[in-house]
Amino acid sequence: GFLALVLYIVIITCAEISIALTYFQLTSEDYRWWWTAFFSSGSSAVYVFAYSLIYFVSRLEIERMVSILLYFGYMSIISIMFCLLTGAIGTIAALYFVKAIYGSIKID
Repeated sequence: GFLALVLYIVIITCAEISIALTYFQLTSEDYRWWWTAFFSSGSSAVYVFAYSLIYFVSRLEIERMVSILLYFGYMSIISIMFCLLTGAIGTIAALYFVKAIYGSIKID
């Protein structure tokens, strides 16, 4: 229930941010929007990794080096996967947006 709602909010937010920044980029006549659409929503993974760093410093009491490397290794993998997920959502939303606005142009 609640986790599905949070996932839905993340999907909507990533799509809206990516569409808005793609629109601003297209109005400034910069048509290389693919990577901007990907990284504008994929950059939320930086927040996930930063939060894991803050959590490690403030809450965890890990002393062994192997455990520290294991923690940051898994958090790096999770952050990269989150970047790929949210980046793909943003890129697909921006692609449909660009197709919609350029598909409505009538050239006679």
